[in-house]
Amino acid sequence: MTTLLQINASINNGNGESSRLANQFVAAFHKSHPKATIVVRDVAAADPVPHLNAERFGAFITKPEARSAAQHAVVAYSDTLINELKQADVIVLGLPMYNFGVPSQLKAYFDHIARLGATFEYTEKGPVGKLTGKKVYVFAARGGVYARDGVIEGIPMETQTNYVRDFLRFVGMSDVEFIYAEGLHMGPESKQAALAKAEAEIARLAA
Repeated sequence: MTTLLQINASINNGNGESSRLANQFVAAFHKSHPKATIVVRDVAAADPVPHLNAERFGAFITKPEARSAAQHAVVAYSDTLINELKQADVIVLGLPMYNFGVPSQLKAYFDHIARLGATFEYTEKGPVGKLTGKKVYVFAARGGVYARDGVIEGIPMETQTNYVRDFLRFVGMSDVEFIYAEGLHMGPESKQAALAKAEAEIARLAA
């Protein structure tokens, strides 16, 4: 049975455009895969992930037998996030752009799932991710326009795509597809056209 994990990173909860696009895709996916299990993780609004600090990082690197009760709780929380990813076959990420980058809560989420021995290993040939065999769809919503001739990656001021793709690849997820909705704050016509384009992609992908 297929399991889909939806990760929403908008501070606006379900009202953010990235969350709405992710919701539309998940609804369409579930319609065509009615037996699929859907798991939703809101990392920014409903259940924000704590930002990494010295105490939380210390819990990760302390040996299990030496951890305090508080440290065990920190690691258990991280384990929950990691297990959701391990059990998922499909991952859907709603990704808003804040000040040219990813939401800080999403960065905190990444900090809690990037754990040596759990989601990646260092080898003689470099790091090897352990979360393999998954398909990832990223729904990126932006107020401005960052594409150049239809190309997003490598554009100045657009730091999201390469960072998210590189991080996911680091932990083993290399099959990643981005769906963009740009120019959402550049007038109603621009917004309508961007959302229509993204929705057309959703219909194609979820079929």
